[in-house]
Amino acid sequence: MKKLLFPLIFLILFACKEAQVPKPIGYFRIDLPLKEYKLVNRLPFPFQFQLPHYAKVNLQRTKEDNRFLNIDFPTFGARVHMSYLKVDSNLPTLLEDARTLVYKHLEKAQDIAETSIYKEDKRVFGVFYTLDGNTASGSQFYLTDSTNHFIRGALYFNVVPNFDSIAPVQSFIEQDIQYLIETLSWVE
Repeated sequence: MKKLLFPLIFLILFACKEAQVPKPIGYFRIDLPLKEYKLVNRLPFPFQFQLPHYAKVNLQRTKEDNRFLNIDFPTFGARVHMSYLKVDSNLPTLLEDARTLVYKHLEKAQDIAETSIYKEDKRVFGVFYTLDGNTASGSQFYLTDSTNHFIRGALYFNVVPNFDSIAPVQSFIEQDIQYLIETLSWVE
């Protein structure tokens, strides 16, 4: 009996361990700032809008070509590339170009969702695109008054696309872009 007791105790003490499972790779925690917006109205463009305090208008591209401007989110390594064009009987071409630039990402996108923008009181019309997957740009939009003005924008991050890791920040900045759209007005 003593010979059987020792191996039994040994088995009970050392056989009841949990199997070691490696932990998955984690991502850094991102502390997102509070959203406080300010009016941006001193632009060399015929429109104004509101941006959060952690975003900055970058007119470097405007100096090189007066159709372009950037909105930088330096804390997040993100930038919204924007272009402005006058509408001069070229609206169908501008709309098709904007759509083509979005759907170039179809190879990498798992889904492309379109949300119509219709602000008749401000004469702001357009489409907001959300691209899911490891695309270079996760959010794009165009806005127009359909007679004089056309704006196109695309959000890019200064990293190799990895949807899982940038999704929280992309969603956070998308809210800011949507607020930009909500507050945009034409200045004539």
